[in-house]
Amino acid sequence: MSQEDKVTIEDIPIVDLKTYMNADSTDSAEVQTLCKQVSESFHKYGICIIKDPRVDMQDNSEYINLMEKYFNNVSKPYYEGETLKDVKPEYHYLVGATPEKQEKARKHAKKINTLTDENKPMSPADPVYDAKWRYYWKIGERPEEAMDNFPQVIPAEGIDGWEEKMDKWGYKLHDAVYTVAEMAALGMGLNKDKFTSCLKGGAHLLAPTGSDLARNGHGSIFAGFHYDISFLTIHGKSRYPGLFVWLRNN
Repeated sequence: MSQEDKVTIEDIPIVDLKTYMNADSTDSAEVQTLCKQVSESFHKYGICIIKDPRVDMQDNSEYINLMEKYFNNVSKPYYEGETLKDVKPEYHYLVGATPEKQEKARKHAKKINTLTDENKPMSPADPVYDAKWRYYWKIGERPEEAMDNFPQVIPAEGIDGWEEKMDKWGYKLHDAVYTVAEMAALGMGLNKDKFTSCLKGGAHLLAPTGSDLARNGHGSIFAGFHYDISFLTIHGKSRYPGLFVWLRNN
């Protein structure tokens, strides 16, 4: 990648959803410009950075507090050999907790070897099992006949307000994705429900990860070099750095 091709976070526009959400019509020039900005951001960078007026940092902080408390509570007994009731391998870990070293990215050695040294991931070309924990919480209704419509898992040791807090943050992210999907469709010259009509009833998952920084030293691979299988993945703000995104120019 040449010096001219390098992209920093400042180069990627932040799209404020407020204008789109408050608009009387999607035909206005301002809305059309915003929607084009969303579609072009995905096309050029592979990511889109948004500001959603329905979300504030307190929401984000409360959610992270909840997950820090959960992972702290369950990790110690797990390391001591206890079997966690929240872990559901019989459901392919698609609901409830997933302990460390259960997930492993697919092998992307061919791709990794095409990257320049400064752009290569820390992950080895031969993937290793991730050091992260995860918790899957379903958001939205799933068709009863869906093969992956497994029962929701509420932590066995009990955390006050778990369902309410998980749903609160999960639906905020869910709603943001639906708005962005509408805007992306309009920016591509499609009907605004082109993507959202396909998302209804989908396997939407709130999937927080837990990184044990005391157990794992500097350089640990919490999540190997991978691509997501979903239509769109959305992240809130983390308290720690370490998540890298490879843009479409690598």
